[in-house]
Order: sequence, then C-alpha cells, then structure tokens
Amino acid sequence: MERDDRKLFVLDTNVLLHEPLAIYSFKEHDVIIPMTVLEELDNIKDRKHDISRDARVAIRALEDILGGKTSPEQILNGVALPSREGHLDVSGSLSIFPDHQIDFIIGALPGDNNDNRIINTALHLQNLHQPRQVVLVTKDINMRLKAKGAGIERVEDYRTDQLIDDIRFLAKGFYQFDGDFWDKVDKVSTDREAGKVVHQVDIDAVGNEPFYSNQYLIDETSDFCGKVASKTATHLNIIDYGRERLNHLQAWGVKPKNIYQGMALNALLDPDIDLVILTGPAGCGKTLIAMAAALELVVEQNQYEKVIVTRNTPEIAESIGFLPGTEEEKMAPWLAAITDTLEVLHKNDVNPTGSMNYIMEKANVQFKSINFMRGRSIQNSVVILDECQNLTASQIKTMITRMGEGTKLVCCGNLAQIDSTYLTAVTSGLTYIVERFKDFDGSANIYLNGVVRSRLAEFAEENL
Repeated sequence: MERDDRKLFVLDTNVLLHEPLAIYSFKEHDVIIPMTVLEELDNIKDRKHDISRDARVAIRALEDILGGKTSPEQILNGVALPSREGHLDVSGSLSIFPDHQIDFIIGALPGDNNDNRIINTALHLQNLHQPRQVVLVTKDINMRLKAKGAGIERVEDYRTDQLIDDIRFLAKGFYQFDGDFWDKVDKVSTDREAGKVVHQVDIDAVGNEPFYSNQYLIDETSDFCGKVASKTATHLNIIDYGRERLNHLQAWGVKPKNIYQGMALNALLDPDIDLVILTGPAGCGKTLIAMAAALELVVEQNQYEKVIVTRNTPEIAESIGFLPGTEEEKMAPWLAAITDTLEVLHKNDVNPTGSMNYIMEKANVQFKSINFMRGRSIQNSVVILDECQNLTASQIKTMITRMGEGTKLVCCGNLAQIDSTYLTAVTSGLTYIVERFKDFDGSANIYLNGVVRSRLAEFAEENL
C-alpha cells in the first residue's frame, strides 16, 4: 500500500480508557499516541477508580510494543504493530509524539489544557504530512467540536465496538405483528414437545423480519403470544404461550401488570435461559420483576443457592471505605433500589422488617461491589447486575465471564439514564450485549414497554 493511502490516527486518552487495546483496531493504518495521553494515563493508573485498571492495561499494551531495546528514534518514527488474536489483519505502526515540542502554528489552541495539546498535535501532524490523511479519534463530543473549529479535517468517535448507529434499531426482544397473527399464516404444523405446544410455520408467511432465538411474538388483536424456539431457512418454530397464560404467571407474589412484564417473567423463570437482559424506561418494573423471580427461584423452587446483587459505582472505590460496616452494609446506599424492592414485596406482612431480614438470610442475598467481582467464579447463583447501562463493553464482558455453571445472570438498565462521561446509548455495554446475545439460545432480551410505577412517573416519562 502506498504511504499516502495509510491514515494517521491520533488517539485521545478516553479512547484507551474505553478500550485499552484500541491501538490494534486500525488495521493497516498508523497510530500515534501524544505524550500528553501518556501523562494522563499515568495520573489515572494509581487512582482508586475502576478506570485505573483500564489505564494500566493500556500502558502495558504500549510497553509490550515499544519497550525493550526499542530506540527513541524508532519510537518517534513508528514501531510495527504485532498481530494478535482477534486482530490478525494489523499491519500499521505505533509511535509516541512529543507534543511538548510543537511550536505555535496557525489555528492552534492555547496550550493550557491537555485537550488543546492533543488537538494541536493532530493539527501539527495534519500540516506536516499532507496530503496524507490525519484523523483525531476521541470520545469527547466537545473536544470533537473544538478540533473541527481549530481546522482538523477528520475528527471521529471510536466506534469499533459500536454495533448499531441508532438506538431506535436496538433489538427489543419481541416483535408485534399488525392485526391477527393467525390471519397471516396459511399452513401450520403443531406438535407437543416436553409439555409445550410448538407451531411450525412458513417463515415467508410471517414477514421479512430477521427473527432470532427466544424472541417473543405478539399481535395487536388476538390472545396470541409465542416465543421463537428455533428457525431454519424456510420455517419458524414457535412455542405458543398465549397472553392469558403469561399475564397470570407469578413469582414471589408478583404478577405481571402488562404483557411485557409477562414475557420478562417467563424468561426469568425459564431454567434453559442463562442470561436475561431487561431494558426499559424508569418505573417499568425491571428491578422488581428481577428480584421477585430471584427469590422465587432460590427460596421456593430451590434451583439456585443464593442471590448476588451488584451494580456499577464509579465513585465507590474512594468513598466506600468511609462507610461503616461490612461490604454488604457499605454497598447498601448504592443498592437502595434493591432494598426498596424487598420492602415492596413484603409491605403487607405483619412485620415487614422482620420478613425482609428473614428472607435476605433465607435466600442468602448478598450485596457485592463490582470492583471485587474480577477473578471470581460464581456458581449456582442468581446474579442481578443493576444499572448496567453505565458499563463499557469490556467491563460487562468481565462480569459475564465470571458466571460459572448453574448461574443465571440478569442485567437491568435504562439507556436514558447513562451517567458515564464517555458513554452514549449506542456505545453502552448494555447495548453491546443486547446485540451480541440476541441470537444466543441461552439468553433472552425484553424491553419493558410502559411505566407501571405510578401515573405521575408515567406522565413524567412521556412528557418531560
């Protein structure tokens, strides 16, 4: 490939924090890390934040390539990136640019902060290497705007792990047919398998939708509600449940308030489904349904031994030590949604507090910090990962790979409530796993449509 055809990608610090091995994602093109980025990684690596680990991984990745007997001249000119598993097509180079040596150039921003120094580096390289294309990659929206205003021709977000461009196209876990489902079907073959009624229908008759495993199917006018058991090139095998049956499911005294909660409860109580992903607006019942199903599975059905509840808490590493008590007691402020849910589930008992304490002991409910989940292998448990819209793809992968034999993982999140600085709805780890696992026969994903918390919450969700 001609040298001018190879792009120069200048990476911002937040790209390496979002994906520590991002340097391998640019194939035949060259990657440049400004010295300011190394300084920022150095400042972050020793903090008591979850991103500190990502900073250390990124630094080690750079050391593996640039360390050893590499000379300063080679580091400045570029060292060939080695191919690695998952990135066998890498053929570009990696270099460190000493941005503190840049003289004042036209369009340069005041060098009084790190973002400006990185932008000035990209601007300098753009002038130096023309007509070769220089691309600044950053997940900071405001920095992208500043870079464009400073005169950088190509500024991009890091989107390698972004599977969809618009959140409206995210899989909801169910498909609703217009009118009556049975009006669309000319031929159907019905059989009974393991106590379940399974229909085999012509896939062309039900439309061109890309159906996938464990996707629920409903229609507008009839009582039909089914789930895709399997599919072939010509046929769709559908387990027939019926709306009435799903709406009368029950777990720990909780009944679904709508068909979406019914589908969610069906997936949660299904022993063949290891991962259940619940998304939806605030007040749609994600946490309540998940907790009720967990108690049902552990206490009533004895399918699992304990319930582990965890969530992403970016500031927890610094502030958890100042709180009194055990790890569970320290975690309580961040998992108040769970204790609130337990209170709701036992509000009609004679002694609600005593009932809560008894059930938490009986079900072995444990509150765990996500920071201490790495390296564990969790067996025979129901794990509820709450507020997981704030996790990156790599963080959520770390959590999922902790799950051992006989464990069910429930991921709950609302993509409209992302608190992370560098995540958006389309780059969230929650979006990532919805798309990655949508055709896995051991998982189900349900978007809980509709707010059931209160009419006030429903009006706020629709109008604010």
